[in-house]
Order: sequence, then C-alpha cells, then structure tokens
Amino acid sequence: MRRILKEVKKDWKALLFVVVIALIAGKDLLQPGYFNMHDDLQMMRQFSLEACFKDLQIPCRWTPYMGYGFGFPLFNYYPQLPYLFGEVFRLIGFSFVDTIKATMLLSFVTSGLAMYVLAKEFWGKLGGILSAAFYIWAPYHSVDVFVRGAMNEAWALVWFPIILWSGYKIITKAQFRHIVVLSLAWFGLLNSHNLMALIFVPFFGAWALLWLVREKSWFTVPQLVISGIWALGLSAFFTIPVTLEKNLVHVESMVVGYYEYIVHFTSINQLLISRFWGYGPSTWLTDDKMSFQIGYLHWILPLVLLAFAIYRFYKKRKIDDVILATSFFVLAGWFAAFMTQSRSTPLWVRLDPLLRYVQFPWRFLALVILAFSTSAGAVIVLIDRPGKRNILKFFSVLILVVGLYALNVGYFHPEKIGPLTDEEKFSGKAWDLQQTAGIYDYLPVGAKTAPKAPQKEVAEIVKGNASLSNEHQGTNWASFDATVMDEIATIQINIFSFPNWQVYMDGKKVDTFIGDDEWGRMRLEVPSGEHKVTAKFKDTPIRKVANFISLSSWMALLAVPFWRKMVS
Repeated sequence: MRRILKEVKKDWKALLFVVVIALIAGKDLLQPGYFNMHDDLQMMRQFSLEACFKDLQIPCRWTPYMGYGFGFPLFNYYPQLPYLFGEVFRLIGFSFVDTIKATMLLSFVTSGLAMYVLAKEFWGKLGGILSAAFYIWAPYHSVDVFVRGAMNEAWALVWFPIILWSGYKIITKAQFRHIVVLSLAWFGLLNSHNLMALIFVPFFGAWALLWLVREKSWFTVPQLVISGIWALGLSAFFTIPVTLEKNLVHVESMVVGYYEYIVHFTSINQLLISRFWGYGPSTWLTDDKMSFQIGYLHWILPLVLLAFAIYRFYKKRKIDDVILATSFFVLAGWFAAFMTQSRSTPLWVRLDPLLRYVQFPWRFLALVILAFSTSAGAVIVLIDRPGKRNILKFFSVLILVVGLYALNVGYFHPEKIGPLTDEEKFSGKAWDLQQTAGIYDYLPVGAKTAPKAPQKEVAEIVKGNASLSNEHQGTNWASFDATVMDEIATIQINIFSFPNWQVYMDGKKVDTFIGDDEWGRMRLEVPSGEHKVTAKFKDTPIRKVANFISLSSWMALLAVPFWRKMVS
C-alpha cells in the first residue's frame, strides 16, 4: 500500500489529468435522469444482487424477479463484479438510477488510469497520458457505455491494461507482488466479462511470449502459470458453474438466429471511413444502426508510428523495446480489426466451438482500441530529438488530444436522457419489460417455452380440492401453507425447476416433478390435511466445490502478506 501511495504522490498531476479527461468523456452520466440503452437490464441486475445480499444468498445465483417472476439463475451465468462495485454506491445512499451511471463513469476513470500505468511503463508520463486519452475517447468506448449500455464489457476494458502491465513486470522483474496483481486482474476480467477474457487470452499469450523471448526469462513462466491458476481459484465460484452447468439452461438460444456471428461482421467502410453514428442495433450484414468505427486518429496514428519504428530500426540497426512494443501493439490491433471482418470467417469456422459464444465479431473492437491506444503514446518516444524534446513532445500531445476531442466529442453522449426514478423503473410496464428481457438467455431446460404471463402467486392448485395461504417468497426460498380436502392434491410452485431447488413438506424433503407444464415449474403431490411447504434454493455439488476453491484462494491471498512477513 505504501508503494502505491508513493507512486500516486509522484504522478498525481498526470493521474489527475487522466481523471479529468475521463470525467469530460462521461460528463452526461452526471446529469439527472436516465438514458436509453440496448442492455436496459442494468438496474434490474443491481436490484437483484442487492436483494441477494439482504437474503444472505452469497454468492448470488438466483433472482426471483426475472423470468417473468418465475425466477432466473442469472448470476450463475452472468458475471457480477461491476454490480459489486455498484453496491458501494448503494451503501453510501445512491439511488439505483444514479448507481448505474456512477458505476459506468467509474469504468471510464479506472480504464484511463489503468492505461496510463501500462503506457507509462514504455513511453513515460506524457506517453501514458496520451494513451489514456486515446483509450477513454475511442468511439467504441462510447458505444459500450452510451449506446449499448454494456456495463460488463466497459469494465473489461479496465482489466486489459493491468493484465498486460503486470504480466510484463513478472517477466522483467520477477517480483511476487506482480503475481498478486496479475491474479487479481485476471479475476477482475473473468468476473466482468468472461467472453472478453476468452478473446483476450491469445492476445496476452502473444504479449507474454514476446517478452519471454526478449528477456530470456523462461524461469518466470511458472509465476505466470501460478497467477492464472490463482485467478481461476479466486473466481471459481463463477467460472466453474458457468462452464460445467451450462447444460442446465437453453444456451443454444444465445448462438442461433440473431446471435449467429456470421451475420455481424463489419465492413472496411464501417471500420475506417464512415463517421456514421447511431443508437440502433447491430443488424444483418452491414445495414447496422450503430457505429463500428475505429476512429480516424486511432487507426492512422498507429500506421505513422509503425513507419517511425521502422525508421528507428534503420537508424539504430537494432530492435529496442520501443520498436518491439510499438510494432506489437500496431500489428495486434490490425489483427483484431481483421477478426471483425468477414475475411476472417475461416478462422471463426475453425474455432467455432469457442468463438460462437462471442456472438458479435465486432466485440474484437475492444482489443483494437486497447492496442491502438497503447501504441499512441509511443509518439512521445519516437519523435524525441535532443534539444527540442520538451516543446515537441508538449505540442504533439496537445495537438493529438485536441484533435481527438474535436473528432470524437460528438459521440460521447446518450441518444436522449430524461427524468426517471427508481419507483418508476421498478413498476408498471417498465418492470414487466425488465422481468421478460433476455428471458431465453438462461431459461432452465425444464421449460419448453418462455412464460407468456407473469407470476401472480407463489403457488397454485393444479388438481384436487385444496386451499393455499401465508404465501411468502425471498430470493432463494418460498413458503406457503396448504390445506388439502381430497385424498391428494397436485400443487404447483410458480418457480422454474432448476438444480438445486429442494422442496420440504412439514420439514421433510419431498420429490418434485414438472409434468405437462410447458413453463417448467415445480409440482408436488400433497396428501390430505394441513401442511407447511417450503422451497429452498441450494448449491449443487459443483457449486459447493467451486465456492470452497474460491474461499480457499481468497484466504490464501489475505494470508500471504503475513506469511511473507514471518518468513522475512
């Protein structure tokens, strides 16, 4: 901690400048009200996570509010880290409306700071500021926040630079603290956007291999591996169930029809030429209503810098770290851009079992802006000339930042923003829309089709003469009293059947079945008399093991500093 504070004190002016740049980019998030976005489930997810905490359902897996009120294993499959950050704002009194905007604004700030740390390592303070400005003000960054409302992908942009920086530091310095940082950064990425982690792994692998060869520090490979294993351990509570329990929900709905990657490739015009900006969806082929532009400065400057790097090699007759890093980021950025194009279809087909879940090839634009923004700071080093250094550097940064602002400022605002309260968002038609949105994403396989009407009561009588009373429901439990007048009655609990819901009658576990219910709800047979029925959502063996691995990994992380102090 002392080391971090020392670095902050030393760089406070540069860091403050980056924060200001980020706040300018996200200034509309400081306005009252709320704005339109593609993924308008942000408040529902925040609300659901908070309800889990109140019920002590930790980690949160099931929410009763989605799936039209019949429940949803939302956080068993959807990363929850950004909403954990959001809970900090909730604890200090923010409304749900303001919490979502504050969490998005925080992603702007932290992604800029993360990029500064990475770029400063190679290009110095001015280069770090320039790269941070390019990263924050990339058009696709605005698409993530103001158009798509893609909270999780916006937070993935925070972890990319930290992973690259800490991986580089492990290879070049081999210090234990960087193992911890890399582990935490991978944890952050896996629990922000696991699909972005999937496409980032080869990028990081190439980066690590580059410096392993350069430094001949193969002895650090075990440290890199340990970081990866530790990160998987820290995030096991999520990564293991999402991998091993995907057969429990209709995941096929996420890779067919509209979500097939084959219809979402970009064109060269969209990437490099067009300055079209829209707030509509990505549609079939190139009739899109949203922008996929890289940004003029974002793709032109790297080409210029690559030429400068080649000239530097010609003059020095050797490949130094500046040439190596510049070339890597420029070439990696263009490869990522290639992956958004239909010309990369053979690669997508070959890697189909994995890449199909990415859904949209234009998601590779996240890696494009990462690579090109990092390379942008190299201009400070590549134009360095004795005697003119300070003036030339200063004016280069000034011209590029002003140009960046002038070209892209028109993109950094929502389509429209209007007054909205938590009460309005969580009632009426707005509530109904959030309950049903994305209903097929994680619909349990027991449901043949999605519900056509909302849950109106916790349970209902399917067959027999009976009455129900004292109905109550939480995030991971439900209960009611049943009075059966016939010899036996069939009662339906209006919650999707999903492992590991367990039902108890008068304290004893009973079997449930779905029967002919197309919506896949739990049913049970109740004998004559008065009975107390309780349903509880419990962890499967897979989730229990995953939770244990995560708990052990976090305990190890907390214990390591004390252990190292004792050893030293």
